Amino acid sequence: MVARTKSTFHGKDRDLYLDLVKEFPLTSIRSAKHLEEAQAVIDNLLAKGKLRKGEEWYLDALSDLVAAYEDQNCPIEAASDADMLQHLLEAKGITQAQLNRDTGIAKSAISEVLAGKKPFSRQMMRTFADYFKVDVSVLAANL
Repeated sequence: MVARTKSTFHGKDRDLYLDLVKEFPLTSIRSAKHLEEAQAVIDNLLAKGKLRKGEEWYLDALSDLVAAYEDQNCPIEAASDADMLQHLLEAKGITQAQLNRDTGIAKSAISEVLAGKKPFSRQMMRTFADYFKVDVSVLAANL
């Protein structure tokens, strides 16, 4: 039995959606090659700019399928402490010296983290989390 829902899934929008499904069916992504093909379809839709409703529905569904495949098959390693601190500095637009002045963490400790010679200490994590207004778990990914 097919469940029916009330939606605005009719007319030209539905036809556009179904045309896209015919071109590239919405099925679970099963391989790296299939993933590449799905990403190409997504890229083509995004390149169009403003999308019609049927295209948006299709893009949402295909994006969900790609995300599910990537979550299972393409794990992303946590950023190193050095990379994380560098990103936070750049995002806030400050220097190591400014971070030292604002947090009281020694310049040498900041430099060692940025050089990859030293990981965050627990105290650094708490201080940086407060300073950069991020959850401490963001900085604790490498523990």
